[in-house]
Amino acid sequence: MKFSFLALGALPVVLSATTGSSSSSSSSAAAAPAPSSSVTTTIPGSGAPTGVTSPPASSPPTVPVTLITTNPTAYPLSSIFAGAPAQPTTTLDTIYPAGASPTAVIGAPSLPDISQLNPANYPPLDKPPPTDSSLVQGWIQQVQNSGIPIPGFAPTQVGGCPTNQAAAANASSSGTCWWTCGHCSRPTDIVTCENKLTWGTSFDDGPSPYTPNLLQFLDEHSLKTTFFIVGSRAISRPQMLQTQYMDGHQLSVHTWSHTALTTQTNEAIIAEFGWTKKVIKDVTGVTPNTFRPPYGDIDDRVRAIARAMDLTPIIWTTSPSGNFTFDTNDFNIPGGTVSASQVLNNFEQIMQTAPQLNTGFIVLEHDLFQQTVDLATGYILPQALAQQPPLTLQPIIECLGKPLSDAYVETNNNSTNPPPSGSAGATGVVTLTSGAPGSIQSPTAQPASSSSGSTSSNQSSGALRLDMSPIVALGFAVFTSVAAAFVAGL
Repeated sequence: MKFSFLALGALPVVLSATTGSSSSSSSSAAAAPAPSSSVTTTIPGSGAPTGVTSPPASSPPTVPVTLITTNPTAYPLSSIFAGAPAQPTTTLDTIYPAGASPTAVIGAPSLPDISQLNPANYPPLDKPPPTDSSLVQGWIQQVQNSGIPIPGFAPTQVGGCPTNQAAAANASSSGTCWWTCGHCSRPTDIVTCENKLTWGTSFDDGPSPYTPNLLQFLDEHSLKTTFFIVGSRAISRPQMLQTQYMDGHQLSVHTWSHTALTTQTNEAIIAEFGWTKKVIKDVTGVTPNTFRPPYGDIDDRVRAIARAMDLTPIIWTTSPSGNFTFDTNDFNIPGGTVSASQVLNNFEQIMQTAPQLNTGFIVLEHDLFQQTVDLATGYILPQALAQQPPLTLQPIIECLGKPLSDAYVETNNNSTNPPPSGSAGATGVVTLTSGAPGSIQSPTAQPASSSSGSTSSNQSSGALRLDMSPIVALGFAVFTSVAAAFVAGL
């Protein structure tokens, strides 16, 4: 099915969408609603909504939406809501055989034979992997031998900022730089693109049954993107992952179980990263050297472990005012707390804010759910392609001015793009313990970046502290219910 855009004329059109059992999201992360006691059942880590088993007490609000263009084949906003009926999915346009040469990634090995993969050799789906296997113990030893100091503070508790008041008070750049409670970032975090009006596009949590719909749209408009891959989804849909890779899209790590990383022990974080890197390499032949923390939940302990494992963090952009992030909040539609019109309103705010930046920007979207892909292909991407002045849409690695080959360990140019662990100056062996007691303490906290590479810094004096914990808690609840349903359906 070919997509073409329907221009709506010189004047924008304001739509007031009526949603059925829709979802609810505020246009700013700071104002996101707290999770409700009810949960929507959806197909896990890769699936379609299976219907609302316990709907929200009230439908999320409908807000006016200004559209400059739309996709004429788009599903109406009124049909994009929590528990929406399942829609037809698209099959993959191309299936690549074992041994195929990846033309988009210079120097990459030939494509592995996925018929030899045995899911039983990987951890259970959508659960934090065990840490006592020989593989994980080997990864732990590698981190210990890296010489990179791991901060000694303990994991946070599930529940975000309200249940971690001491950690939240120490979340600024002079402390742990915990992104969830204030959007603190370090200069090593990727949060923007190099050039103004450049959008580093990305989609999290797949591959899912709806990823081919997105791939078709991207192909028909000659677009490439970055996919943040959940390890459990990679082993569930290896052929789909191969197509994403061979089509020239960037792959990046998004952990095995999509659990908030700061709540996990050092060893558990290593297992999350290690298994996801391994399954992506087993399927594609290459290993990503970047990752996105689920829910943006990262602090200096997570950063240090990632650095020891040669992973660079990618988050998403924060507005110059610091009062909202470039998060469409589409993830919360299936949970019934955000409406489709609210998501488009969030994106409209992002489009209005992007020209104020001296850099490009990164936006959070998802290819996990039917509703999120419907919005991306029917509304968000067409809106972006019709913007004036025009935007440049690229994978994140390319919006940083680097070739796609630099996105993978096996093909990276180490001289021009040094691995994160290569700059380690420490000579001691890091001691890892469950939690953090006994770990080597981090050196004096580095200042949060104020450069174009990190616009989401949280300065320690007078900074506006934004509490992302409701989004983290709600997102974890939705993802957990989705995972349970998916596993049950296997």
